[in-house]
Amino acid sequence: MAKKIFTYKGKTLEELQAMSHEEVAQLLPSRQRRKMLRGFSEEEVKLLQKLNKKGTAKTHLRDMIVLPEMVSKTVKVHKGNSFESVIIQPEMIGCYLGELALTRKKLKHGGAGVGATRSSAHQSVR
Repeated sequence: MAKKIFTYKGKTLEELQAMSHEEVAQLLPSRQRRKMLRGFSEEEVKLLQKLNKKGTAKTHLRDMIVLPEMVSKTVKVHKGNSFESVIIQPEMIGCYLGELALTRKKLKHGGAGVGATRSSAHQSVR
């Protein structure tokens, strides 16, 4: 079985990378399209330049949209107390960086300790 080729709305990754930002914006969902058509901020432009130059960058910009030119690069996204490394993959195009670096830990409940329940009072301690 052949490996499945990635496509986003009928376009391959190479076609997406060859497009301008305005053309890519027309393929994105409405919220992302609106943000892109209003233009990037200074910080967002600097992030894109740093990624193109080095291939890796640290950022606090959790509202930055993942673009085709960012694929296969590493972005360290701030998650409140530390930076989480995210390797951008083609499936992430159109997502926000904040969606890829979760800020909350998954809640894990432990078992009850000794003395926590009435039944533990009747156990012999050996």
